[in-house]
Amino acid sequence: MYKEFYSLKENPFNITADPAFFFPSIRHEEAFNHLAYGISSRKGIIVITGEIGTGKTTLCRMFLNRIGNKVKTALILNPSFSDIQLLQMIAHDLGIDCQKKNKLDLVGAIALFLVEQSSQGYNVAVIIDECQNLNIRQLEQIRLLSNLETEKEKLLQIILVGQPELNDKLQNPALRQLTQRVTVRYHILPLDKSEVGNYIDHRLKTAKANGRLRFTKQAIETIYAYSQGTPRVINILCDRALLAGFVHETFSIDETILKECIKELQGPKEVQLTYEYHS
Repeated sequence: MYKEFYSLKENPFNITADPAFFFPSIRHEEAFNHLAYGISSRKGIIVITGEIGTGKTTLCRMFLNRIGNKVKTALILNPSFSDIQLLQMIAHDLGIDCQKKNKLDLVGAIALFLVEQSSQGYNVAVIIDECQNLNIRQLEQIRLLSNLETEKEKLLQIILVGQPELNDKLQNPALRQLTQRVTVRYHILPLDKSEVGNYIDHRLKTAKANGRLRFTKQAIETIYAYSQGTPRVINILCDRALLAGFVHETFSIDETILKECIKELQGPKEVQLTYEYHS
């Protein structure tokens, strides 16, 4: 409703994992560098964790866009299937034609593909999102895939992405062989308070907002107090704020508008926010 009013080309605060809106915060750049290092160095298994809404899936999609054509990739977004179905999804996403459906044939087809790709100078990486939902059998199957290697290097790089519960799951004694093979880890934290204003500006510029539309300093303070720097929560609140700004026919999104939006999101209870101001 507000796109035309604000002359926006698209919605700047969608909660979909759109890599075009990726914001290079300090933590997300560090996570990207960990991914790049783990894959380029063929480290085998990489674990990336973060709380809900911290931008893990967006990071993965952006990384796939930047990874270059010397790495063949698969992205598994919903791994809540059996261990055989997980193998089928990996094979399908890598473009492997395997007519048979049993585990032995699937692993054999994947292994043959990896050897062929390696001989041609390619690396292969599989990113599996929401890994906190994987069961022990699936995770053990991933460990077996990570064993595919030459004398010099790993043939398959596996990136396990999930909420912090993934780290708890990996402490299960039944998965100690998998845990020992994890060579790169990174935990994504929310945005710093100093980054929230830049994050909002980045998304507005990406959506081609004109200079008239702005969030005041006090509004950004309110956004941080409510969201604690979690990008998804920031997006939800800012989307609601632009709708309220449209209703009020204003291009200045201030603290009053934000508090109204927070009340709507939280329900009828009184909103109490505390701030930390830094000179």
